[in-house]
Amino acid sequence: MLFPTVTTPTTLASVAIDISIIVPVYNEQENILPLAREIAAAMQNEARSYEVVFVDDASTDGTWDGIIEAHEKNVRVRGLRHTRNTGQSAALWTGIQATRSSIIATLDGDLQNDPADLPRLLAEIERCDFVCGVRVKRRDNFVRRLSSNIARKARYWVLGVDFCDTGCGFRVFKRSALKGVFPFNGLHRFLPILVHGAGASTREIPINHRERVAGISKYGIRNRLGRGVFDLLAMAWYQRRRVDHVSFEELQNEDATERPRGKIEQTSVEP
Repeated sequence: MLFPTVTTPTTLASVAIDISIIVPVYNEQENILPLAREIAAAMQNEARSYEVVFVDDASTDGTWDGIIEAHEKNVRVRGLRHTRNTGQSAALWTGIQATRSSIIATLDGDLQNDPADLPRLLAEIERCDFVCGVRVKRRDNFVRRLSSNIARKARYWVLGVDFCDTGCGFRVFKRSALKGVFPFNGLHRFLPILVHGAGASTREIPINHRERVAGISKYGIRNRLGRGVFDLLAMAWYQRRRVDHVSFEELQNEDATERPRGKIEQTSVEP
């Protein structure tokens, strides 16, 4: 059986979703159905309710048709489509905004991330706020591996934070970890650093990484190097200027019909 038996669309729509698996895609028509099948297989023993949300960033091939077919086979699959191409970060943010689950998982749509690792990442989230996958044995060419190593050293030198693999899109995190996070072009690369800087507990675990068997990569030196330098400098500025968690006291009325008598209650606010 390619897909597990699921409830009808009407029934599923009335059920609160516990886990949202968000997959930003652009021109990945050959990978949609295989990825949907692999996610379903990986989640077949998961007791909590889940959904798979493909966010099509205005693909020019048959990606959207693949998403429609995947939904017809499995009602847990949702499809969102941008009216114009805006990039992976925007697609990721669209998925986050269009879901309400307390736990979010993200992975790339090129089949290089292995959905079989989902149960391990979901188990790890019980002990922290944000779990990052680390591609220990990367199936990428030498240039991409070299550029990632250089980027890691640059991030540590500029930001003082050493995440092994911020370029890996395979993550599981609590929605509450996103407090204070804002959308920008490049968010998908710096998300672990942002949540860590805001005080969220993070963990990194090794995951399987596979060779791309269909489609073509959307990233290379030309569209990563220059943008990465500017993003890094901007992130350094923001990390130094961000407003941390602040506690404050508020004057309270003992009686709404009376003037304030000076009772003080302590609370806090997130930036």
